[in-house]
Amino acid sequence: MYLMILITWQYVPINFDVAFLNLKQEEIIYPHYQIAFFSHVYSSIFVLIIGAFQFSKTIRNHFSNLHKNLGKFYILLVLAIASPSGLVMAYHANGGVFSKISFSIQAVLWFYFTWKAYQFAKNKDWEKHQNFMLRSFALTLSAISLRLLKWGIVSTLAPPPMDTYKVVSWLGWMLNLAIVEIYIWKKNEYSTPNKE
Repeated sequence: MYLMILITWQYVPINFDVAFLNLKQEEIIYPHYQIAFFSHVYSSIFVLIIGAFQFSKTIRNHFSNLHKNLGKFYILLVLAIASPSGLVMAYHANGGVFSKISFSIQAVLWFYFTWKAYQFAKNKDWEKHQNFMLRSFALTLSAISLRLLKWGIVSTLAPPPMDTYKVVSWLGWMLNLAIVEIYIWKKNEYSTPNKE
């Protein structure tokens, strides 16, 4: 989380010639990319922080109104800003069509999982709400896992940078989602009464 705060802080105040944007000088001239990039960067840091608190049992059990209001803010940020801006950025992603497809799928799934979590909360189906929030936050955390995987691959295997990016563009979110799906499956398995 601290890493993401440091990364985000590089773009405060708005700066077109720093860090990742040094690789996006052809795209950053377009107003729609500027809006998408900074909307994504600034909203995502709040989504990460809020999402982390949402899984605290203490907050859920003893500060239910805080949990509810933070959850609404998380959902609003993802659905209205972070996911749509991520989809715009996906169209301009480094790594060619391979990476563009990956980030596009991720943005759509992020929106879908978050929307389903909201619907299940409205219907008071808390188990499904939690499962879809887990899926949503798994994709939120891809901002961190992508960078960690990139660092790990580069420092151990040292492949060409763009080849690494193509791999982590998929692995960064698919690995997180696979872990969550296994967790949900195991949780359901243990909670199902033994019929034997």
